[in-house]
Amino acid sequence: MKQYAGIDVSLEYSSVCVVDADGRIVREAKVLSEPDALIAWFAEHGVAMKRIGLEAGPLSQWLHAGMTKAGLAVELIETRHARAAFKTMPVKTDKKDARGIAQLMRLGWFRPVHCKSLAAQEVRALLTARKLIQGKLHDIEMSIRGILRGFGLKVGPTTRRTYAARIRELIEGHPTLEAIAASLLKVRDALADEFASFERKLRVIARDDEKARRLMTTPGVGVLVALTFAAAVDAPERFRSSRAVGPHFGLTPKKYQSGETDHSGSISKIGDGSVRTALYEAANVILTRPVKGSDLKGWALAVARRAGPRKARVALARKLAVVLHCLLRDRTNFIAHRRAPALAA
Repeated sequence: MKQYAGIDVSLEYSSVCVVDADGRIVREAKVLSEPDALIAWFAEHGVAMKRIGLEAGPLSQWLHAGMTKAGLAVELIETRHARAAFKTMPVKTDKKDARGIAQLMRLGWFRPVHCKSLAAQEVRALLTARKLIQGKLHDIEMSIRGILRGFGLKVGPTTRRTYAARIRELIEGHPTLEAIAASLLKVRDALADEFASFERKLRVIARDDEKARRLMTTPGVGVLVALTFAAAVDAPERFRSSRAVGPHFGLTPKKYQSGETDHSGSISKIGDGSVRTALYEAANVILTRPVKGSDLKGWALAVARRAGPRKARVALARKLAVVLHCLLRDRTNFIAHRRAPALAA
């Protein structure tokens, strides 16, 4: 008889539940959250699983890769869908979550999540680390401004190069402020150096990556947008259509229809927020800066005249998702202008 398993992953131990085709619980256990331990547990069980479910999470991709390599039929499932299915349970425990995932595997009521390749995970980790350092650098600069403002010292507009000189100019003659600023500026300098190092690493990766170079032929798409999109898509063939990429990253409106009620809201904002942000910023560059002429800009300007600049940016971001996916799928470079149809003889 077919059997299905659900795994609720935690940092140290994971709850595992196996059910049969009728939904009856066959076996339950707590197993170390390690690929080898889970593989050994299923081997000891002695019955091949039809499907094994894992919620997408921090450890899930690592466990999925190891178990798939061992020949187990593992599916990554979307956390949002799993949580919606478990809302009916009055008591939430790891054991009950594992049971719920096993039943989802048995019934097929789940949406599989793509497990990214190791190369895509590494690029994503670099982008995340760069964003973290950028955020801390901004926090340090704003904190220094806030401290000085309490003493009536206004920093005003600065650039990255003039910031430190402006701070030292303002605190001259204030021993306490000089000591505080000296420490914080050292931290700022260290963060700025590391941020610049990440920028160089990402430029080298983009230069050597055929996918990134291809994406950067599109107006408004630079190193960050290209690497973010390529790492998130990873395998272009997993999308049945380029039009499915926009909804996947939350760039299509929400819709609620029931009886006489039919309401369309703002974009859903589901999926990878970093990709959505990158596409929106690329769309903003195309609309607001003098970029190389293309049909994309003309189309977006027409939308802006009709619906306003904000909706035009979102629409252009969604269109960019389609265009960039086509470039990855077809292995072609961006074509600025659509070819005019040949005149009939």
